Amino acid sequence: MDKSSSDNRSVFHILFRVVQGALIGLGAVLPGISGGVLCVVFGIYKPIMELLSHPLRNFKTHVPKLLPVIVGLGVGFLGIANLLSFFLEKYPAPSVCLFVGLIVGMMPSLFREAGEQGRSKGSFVSLLVAMAVVFALLIGLQFSSVEIVPNFAWYLFCGFCLALSVIAPGMSFSTLLMPLGLYTPFVDGIGHLNMSVLVPGGIGALATVILLAKAVNALFERYYSLAFHAIVGIVVAATVMIIPYQSFTVSVVQCLVNLLCLAVGIVAALLLDRFNQSVGKPKD
Repeated sequence: MDKSSSDNRSVFHILFRVVQGALIGLGAVLPGISGGVLCVVFGIYKPIMELLSHPLRNFKTHVPKLLPVIVGLGVGFLGIANLLSFFLEKYPAPSVCLFVGLIVGMMPSLFREAGEQGRSKGSFVSLLVAMAVVFALLIGLQFSSVEIVPNFAWYLFCGFCLALSVIAPGMSFSTLLMPLGLYTPFVDGIGHLNMSVLVPGGIGALATVILLAKAVNALFERYYSLAFHAIVGIVVAATVMIIPYQSFTVSVVQCLVNLLCLAVGIVAALLLDRFNQSVGKPKD
């Protein structure tokens, strides 16, 4: 391979990592999607967790490889927040249907990743138990009609949920924030760079990473199949709960628009997964 071909491949690899990071940033903020799931799908969850668990020890070896991802993550996360806030306000049902389609389209790759180290009866029990727990939690939140006024403490909680969605694949922070009425003000605050939202959110996220990254990393190293199948169950339950069922009965046109958005999301996610497989997962 000549030098120009090698340079082109290197540039493409860096750009591909930036795009992956941008998609992870999108996944971190989009409803129902987990940035951690996308890290797993793109094959970079392990080095990210190694860096978060031991930042000083792994700084020199991991940061250079992950820097394009980190840059892309920031662009995707901050760049989409304003746009997302607009579409959720103007077109809530089609937007959520698009997100649901993206999740459904990612399920084959997520399930494939869950079985990477084999499956057992315990794996499927873990999946079903996690699904049941999430259904119970979210249904309980819906029926409790909790009303919360966003403040510093609640934005700390938002930051905790955001970090958890990265270090625990499948745990979408929107799943917890939407039923509490915190998702829209949090995303709107991020999009407008509101310091009263960004500061407590950042503190909550940083504290979560420091306290939980090592524990979550150890969990996946020791009980990979059980933990990952539990995540699949969480994703399934959370997805079912965010589908805007009532919007399908408003009118025929609304129903068709929702179905179209759902289909577009599924196809986009499947194409992304195929592209990712064709390029090959970056080596850790």
